[in-house]
Amino acid sequence: MLFDMDTDRSAAAPTRPPGVIASFVRFVVFGGGVGLASSATLVLLSGHVPFAAANALVTVGSTLIATELHSRFTFGQDRPGGSDHVKAALTVLVCYLFTTAAMLVLHTIRPHAGVLVEQSVYLSASGLAGIGRFAFMRLVIFARKGGPKADERVLAREAVVTAA
Repeated sequence: MLFDMDTDRSAAAPTRPPGVIASFVRFVVFGGGVGLASSATLVLLSGHVPFAAANALVTVGSTLIATELHSRFTFGQDRPGGSDHVKAALTVLVCYLFTTAAMLVLHTIRPHAGVLVEQSVYLSASGLAGIGRFAFMRLVIFARKGGPKADERVLAREAVVTAA
């Protein structure tokens, strides 16, 4: 019965969302994977269209794909709605503004900073922005609908299904 094709998946009890550590690892893996794929796509596209247009297309596409992946696999939710996509896109904008501000501050304080210092500041800011994005997505965008009581009902249903 484990692989019964007649099983109606929509009737199955919802599963418990992954814990914080598992979610964060998935967030890094899926986000990093989409980032690497985006980088390769940008290289391919920029040979055929202006860089700014290629970057815009890749940014929009990668944000949509990452939001889908994060909703389903990172946070254990259903497909994200339009408002979820908009909120996730806004987190990307905030991360961009944060990393840009970090670099502007660096160049104000140390106008002739070397590439190692620049990369250290950029990667640190990017890491902090990513942690903030993860927290916002987990606690706001993809928070379990219905709160703790809904989670308790899901666990109770799973216990009944498992016992049966």
